[in-house]
Amino acid sequence: MATAQQIRKGYLDYVLTNDEKPKSVYIFVKKLKITEADFYQFFSSFESIEKTIWFELTFETITKIKAQEVWLQYTAREKMLSFFYSYLENLKNERSFVIYSLKHHRGKFSTPDVLTGVKPIFENFAQEIIEEGLDSGELAERRFLSKRYKDALWVQFAFILNFWINDDSEGFEKSDEAIEKGINVTFDLFQHSPIDNLLEYGKFLSRNGKFAEKMRF
Repeated sequence: MATAQQIRKGYLDYVLTNDEKPKSVYIFVKKLKITEADFYQFFSSFESIEKTIWFELTFETITKIKAQEVWLQYTAREKMLSFFYSYLENLKNERSFVIYSLKHHRGKFSTPDVLTGVKPIFENFAQEIIEEGLDSGELAERRFLSKRYKDALWVQFAFILNFWINDDSEGFEKSDEAIEKGINVTFDLFQHSPIDNLLEYGKFLSRNGKFAEKMRF
């Protein structure tokens, strides 16, 4: 009987050799010398194989970094930096697949279908970090905007992935720089700034308008 690992390996070998997915499940399983029933026991389609690989790569990275002793000592910013550095390191093991998958499922205005399983696990992870940052005061609590912080981090996720698959620098040094600059700029925007102080002062004046009127000379 076939195993999920056997089917996954066979699929990767096929797409990376032919730069396209098999014409049908029938042709694919015949090549692997297994039955269609074997295939459908584990996967519903070729796309589901890719979704599973992406999910596993992301879940493995999150699990690994959270297991580090130093994890609890990190700031929210450091935790997100740690994720992306570790994620790209993990993706190196499957770089050929990552390039194939993203280039064949690229969407102009939406998340590629193969990443639909990644998005919720990443956003839950990001939201957990954001809430820790809000509780500690590292990040600014902003009405309406705070709820969108995870969306900004997902944009960074997509940007960094796209940058990395096109990066031809030695040791992917430019990708490391893209992570550092992108995450630092994003978290700078999440933190308190003079604009926050100005807004708070405006709220104060609004709440105490009558008192301010009496103080006019």
